[in-house]
Amino acid sequence: MITSIQNNRVKEWRKLSTKKGRLQTDLFLVEGMHLIEEALKSEWEIKEIILKEDKVLPTACTGLPATSVSNQVFHSISQTNSPQGIIAIIAMQEQDITYSNGDLLLIDAVQDPGNLGTMIRTADAAGFSAVLLGRGTVDLYNDKVIRATQGSLFHIPLYTVDLLEEMKAIKKAGYSVWATALENATLYHETPVGNQTALLVGNEGAGVDQELIAESDQVVHIPIYGKAESLNVSVATGILMYYLKG
Repeated sequence: MITSIQNNRVKEWRKLSTKKGRLQTDLFLVEGMHLIEEALKSEWEIKEIILKEDKVLPTACTGLPATSVSNQVFHSISQTNSPQGIIAIIAMQEQDITYSNGDLLLIDAVQDPGNLGTMIRTADAAGFSAVLLGRGTVDLYNDKVIRATQGSLFHIPLYTVDLLEEMKAIKKAGYSVWATALENATLYHETPVGNQTALLVGNEGAGVDQELIAESDQVVHIPIYGKAESLNVSVATGILMYYLKG
């Protein structure tokens, strides 16, 4: 039982709540049994389980290294308002990018963690083959992003790339790139859908970068029938992903 927040192991765990700490170790934290079970099902490497003092190691985690900590220590590590009493330390996965059959989601500088997590979850649900995160996008391993994915983080390949460079390879692999924008765009439901599409969506305020739009094959938009100025980016992305699949 670790009871002091000054314990060196606790200090190292707490560093994983920062992007810098995660990048230095290639580790990240996941809270709650549902997300841990999804990681186990997808065979991600769990380095250690941290348990609040009144919790028993779940059967699904049998055989994993586990450490009990006091309530005070657990709350110093936890990043949720209502902790479930279990945290996993998980190793990041390094994957080479491969383009198999299936549509792609390209994300340019989306900064809200909830939006990014929801888009990853929807891409998983819609059967997209991968999600590519461009520069300026919120850190994939941010705790709010992880929670918003509801486990889809572990189901679908995710890559952090330079989108402008990667679009060359995407187009070479036979994909048609659809960028979203309000100007000089066609209605999405009037745009012919090819065999493989890479859907490119952008920042909540600025939209897709103009250089990326210039490299796209189609520019599309969703009509607004009411008085709203625009749609939330994760909602718009969901509409377009399901249209492409349908």
